[in-house]
Amino acid sequence: MRNIFRRLRPQGDPPPIEALLSPVQRFMHQEAAGGVVLLIAAAAAMALANSPLEHAFEEVWLSSFTVGFEDFFIREPLHFWINDALMAIFFFVVGLEIKRSLILGELASVRSASLPIAAAIGGMVVPAGVYLLLNSGGGEAANGWGVPMSTDIAFSLGVLALLGTRAPLSLKVFLTAFAIVDDIGAIVVIAVFFTETINWLNLGVGIGLLLFLVALNISGVRSVVPYFIVSVAIWVSFFESGIHSTVSGVLVAMVIPLRVRISTLEFVDRVRRLVGVFERDAGQRARRGSLALTTDRQRAALEDIETAAKQVESPLQRLEHIIHPWVAFAIMPLFALANAHIPVNAELFRSLGSPVSLGIIIGLVVGKPVGIVGFSWIAVKSGVASLPPGINWWQILGAALLGGIGLTMSIFITGLAFTGPESYNLILQAKLGILVASVLAGLSGYLILRRAYNPDAHADADAATERAEGSAAAHG
Repeated sequence: MRNIFRRLRPQGDPPPIEALLSPVQRFMHQEAAGGVVLLIAAAAAMALANSPLEHAFEEVWLSSFTVGFEDFFIREPLHFWINDALMAIFFFVVGLEIKRSLILGELASVRSASLPIAAAIGGMVVPAGVYLLLNSGGGEAANGWGVPMSTDIAFSLGVLALLGTRAPLSLKVFLTAFAIVDDIGAIVVIAVFFTETINWLNLGVGIGLLLFLVALNISGVRSVVPYFIVSVAIWVSFFESGIHSTVSGVLVAMVIPLRVRISTLEFVDRVRRLVGVFERDAGQRARRGSLALTTDRQRAALEDIETAAKQVESPLQRLEHIIHPWVAFAIMPLFALANAHIPVNAELFRSLGSPVSLGIIIGLVVGKPVGIVGFSWIAVKSGVASLPPGINWWQILGAALLGGIGLTMSIFITGLAFTGPESYNLILQAKLGILVASVLAGLSGYLILRRAYNPDAHADADAATERAEGSAAAHG
């Protein structure tokens, strides 16, 4: 409430650009901070996997956990509940970010979306081609072509955060945008290529429930409770159908309402009027020397302000604001703790030269930046897109290298890609490749961006980005 009162003081409203950019900046800040926690969790997993507690640590993830009731329940290892249930919440938040970006954010217009889309396509196609080239012998190893396609947005933004003011806002927006498109590609890969058999009855039930949520959205239902209850049933339906259950998280996010009950102007007018009531009563109570904090009219005004605050925020924005910190600081670190444990020994280092490890390392460290920069250059030269204001090609290269930080999504796809008799060794080789590649990509991206820093161009870039966003807000 204090923030509302501060913004409604007579000195004037904050520039529209602040309201427009603050969600993006808050998202970036949480992703960057979450990347630090994620790194700590991954390091802890590595340490435990190479300690006397190794076997006990493994048994924790293999212990069974049951959810449900007598006639209907699901009993699976704890590792499953993290990778399939909690990660569905992660994908739900990814879906919310995708929908917001497509309608209100970095991907809302064809012109602004062209460059990150081109960059993301190049950053997926080239690394996958590099991996398949090195694993062309067939067999189970060839299934890992999707591993070097992904970008870990939390770690990438975390490295950008280390650069401080050396990383202009427009570069952060570009990196965020192509990483979001990257996520869309990863979701398509998971849904299409890692589904073996489909139970059409259960899939039909899941799709029917999704259509029910669409009907709720169209009919104006804004309470998140029915969406939550139905989304649990959708997750179960997709799990039973054979399609990876995390895909349900993205699909549910697509039907969460983004429309608000009242406009921003209506909210401002209503709150100004209510604050006036609050201030008049506050002045009268102060003259009487009352110790009471509020009168009945003040309480009613506060309740009306709270109602207006809920009505001016869409369910999508409210859920993203509530769930994103849990994903960044709890779910993702838990995923890293359960999946990043790699026993370090001589055999592991020998496997660094395996086609799987090399395919991932070269795919992420070389293929990813080549694809991102190459496709971006083609898009700019053909006139389809333009470089962000004040950004040069060295900075695009630096961001492209940071796109080679795979980690979370790459490790997740590793578990889906290798499920055959050789899976244990292939998963270890893949995880080693992901870790080595991510370190190399992060360091090289950081060094290039540090050298590419130009204070004058940086200031021009931020000013131009704010003007462009302000223009979009004025026309949106």
